[in-house]
Amino acid sequence: MLAGRSLTANGLSRGSAGNLSVREGDHLLMSPTGSDLGSLVAASLSVLDFEGNLLEGPRPSKEFPFHRAFYRRDRSTNAVVHVHSPAAMAVSCLEPWTEWSAIPPLTPYFVMRVGQTPLVPYADPGDPSQADWIEAIPFPLHAVLLQNHGAITVGRDLAEAVDTAVELEQVCDTLLRTAGLPKRLLSQETAVRLAGKYGRHWTLGQPAAVPPAHS
Repeated sequence: MLAGRSLTANGLSRGSAGNLSVREGDHLLMSPTGSDLGSLVAASLSVLDFEGNLLEGPRPSKEFPFHRAFYRRDRSTNAVVHVHSPAAMAVSCLEPWTEWSAIPPLTPYFVMRVGQTPLVPYADPGDPSQADWIEAIPFPLHAVLLQNHGAITVGRDLAEAVDTAVELEQVCDTLLRTAGLPKRLLSQETAVRLAGKYGRHWTLGQPAAVPPAHS
């Protein structure tokens, strides 16, 4: 699959780390557990229903629950990408900028292509409580960072979800390169305007309360 090869070529997926899925009607097609995203072919994907029952193919990734959470959040989401990319993983280990975005509005392209990106509290990989937390986030988004874990991005198709993951990795790299230095951020008003213009989201001021973190 082109999406998996693109993630590998851009350095976002190494070895068997990460997973991806697409929605097809009432079914999900997902990368199997332990698969190399750069070597995926359509015939090797796991086919599941929304209850998590395996209908065809090999055993899917144990992280199916948070993929399903994103499809439940927004009917326009047709693809989900999860990667353990180096910069995003590093930023996921830091304290978040705000409750609704772990990353500040550093660049216009981050705001235009990704938008606000909250940090989801830590849970063991595959823990369904993490999916519950994602589904309950009370503001719109196209990406999250999983604490001490990596990134998830979504899109209307796999190409959009991959492009969002690439842009998220780039802004995380910029954030790390500027650590400890005075930063010139885009104004909140500019971020809101740009995000809205390009179909993304940026919260102006304090959002509704996010679900409580769990240990």
